[in-house]
Amino acid sequence: MGMGRREFIERDASAQILEAVEMYPVVTLCGPRQSGKTTLARHLFPGYDYVSLEDPDERMAFEHDPRGFLQQHAAPCIFDEVQNTPELTSYLQGMVDKEDRPGMYILTGSRQMELQETITQSLAGRSGMVDLLPLSQHELQKAGRVQSRDEKLFYGGLPRVHAQKLKPARAYMDYLRTYVERDVRRIINVRNVSAFETFIRLLASRVGQIVNYSSLAGDVGVSATTIKEWVSLLEASYIVFPLHPYYKNYGKRLIKSPKIYFTETGLVTALLGIKSEEMVGRDPLIGCIYENYVISECLKNRLNKGFSPDLYFFRDSNGFEIDLILEHQRVPLPIEIKSAYTYNPDMCKNLRMFAELVPESKSPTLIYAGKSMGVQRGVNVLTDDDIHSLVE
Repeated sequence: MGMGRREFIERDASAQILEAVEMYPVVTLCGPRQSGKTTLARHLFPGYDYVSLEDPDERMAFEHDPRGFLQQHAAPCIFDEVQNTPELTSYLQGMVDKEDRPGMYILTGSRQMELQETITQSLAGRSGMVDLLPLSQHELQKAGRVQSRDEKLFYGGLPRVHAQKLKPARAYMDYLRTYVERDVRRIINVRNVSAFETFIRLLASRVGQIVNYSSLAGDVGVSATTIKEWVSLLEASYIVFPLHPYYKNYGKRLIKSPKIYFTETGLVTALLGIKSEEMVGRDPLIGCIYENYVISECLKNRLNKGFSPDLYFFRDSNGFEIDLILEHQRVPLPIEIKSAYTYNPDMCKNLRMFAELVPESKSPTLIYAGKSMGVQRGVNVLTDDDIHSLVE
């Protein structure tokens, strides 16, 4: 497929990558496939040598003669998709120990657990880690993309969709088949790919619900253990992320199971069979898709600023719930999310109840699809374009 000239969209994580390169000999960019890691690394460090470890010839050259390979690709060098050659980091450790200067190597990788394990073992204390998720709305807005609510949900943040003006429904399903299923088959032997696809579609249709492994297992026709394995695999590949319940001892029985959200709402809409942005607003799950969108934007925003996510939800045994708790400096900031365009004071009811239940909480905030309205009876009423400013 002809790539055409790609337009580069400035990334909010650039500042912390450049800072890490001044501090560490190795900087690792982690994130899902196609989130823009390679493009960003090559943009920020144009003078570095570049090796893609997706290329079987490069992998073979490394396996055949690791030291010769590293002499040929001396620092400074970008090694792309390092999860394909986990032994590389042990050899890099030797190079780093010899020279130990900042900014020697930039690594990129798309599988969270393996990567972190490999780096922790070989490059402990020598590597700065930066998570790069797909484009946030803030990045798209800075690049001049103004989108309606439904376009935001439908187009998602995959850089290729925006750079090449691809049709989202097709692009996200291709993405799923090309990358996710291939990685899944590589890591665990999924004999029944159609069961896996049923599972991921069901996960999309239950987005924002408390995860029920046995119910999913019954619907897919596999064991609950397999479902758990598949969920952690999608987490490791940054396709989904868990939102854990927030509980301090509030004297009520609180729900302990997490909720599951997708990093990309473009993938959610594709999995739900939504073919156009017009269909998004009419979908019965619009509230859940919008909630997923706001929470994933909060996650991108936190990671881009170099903060740990610290995102939770709150729910007690009576069903009283707050969509999102953002913990900042150990203080809970409650957030309610509504997909409506029209403000209604009732939307803030739970936030006021939470403020009574947890007096130390601060800045109760409603995020909805309408216009920012400042503070309404003690609640910040914001639109999703304001997510970037939630915590500075």
